[in-house]
Amino acid sequence: MREHQAVTFIVGLTGGIGSGKSAAADLFGELGATVVDTDAIARELTAPGGAAIDAIRAVFGVDAIAPNGALDRVAMRRKVFADAQAKVRLEGILHPMIRAEADRRSAASRAPYVVLVVPLLVESRSYRSRVQRVAVVDCPEEVQVARVMSRSGLSAEEARAIMAAQVGRAQRLAVADDVIDNGGELAALRPQVDALHRQYLEMAAVS
Repeated sequence: MREHQAVTFIVGLTGGIGSGKSAAADLFGELGATVVDTDAIARELTAPGGAAIDAIRAVFGVDAIAPNGALDRVAMRRKVFADAQAKVRLEGILHPMIRAEADRRSAASRAPYVVLVVPLLVESRSYRSRVQRVAVVDCPEEVQVARVMSRSGLSAEEARAIMAAQVGRAQRLAVADDVIDNGGELAALRPQVDALHRQYLEMAAVS
């Protein structure tokens, strides 16, 4: 039995860095799904005046806050890499707030279904319990590296270090109900998303 009964049909969309989750999510949104992006929620919470800023300042001090009042991501990244407990404390602040806001936005949806974008969905039992379907955006690892380097200006070694901190490709595919192949051109995404959209409409109608 699921811990959380969905108000509407929820598809969990995930994939490794550089896989193309955002591109796929945008296409689902164009087709009429409500897209709830946990990364976007995290950015809102840690922006100037964001709901998480006071708690972060209280736990990590003023050094964790940039002059504009937002989370200083560079400073926090250093803290997290230097101290594993810092990562745990930061996640303890952010994750419950992100989940609560994701739940609120999902429940408020009037679309036929919700696409809940969660980079760490495979690792997170709490999110797995919230979705009726898991869709994985997949591509070869060398494609991920090339995209991350192009998008972020990181080195291949830095890109691979980020990928190594995430669950492996095989583990994501093992839990996928649906796989979206994004190893090629962006144009190849649309027909796959179109087909899944029709499938999800049918599933939502009987759920």
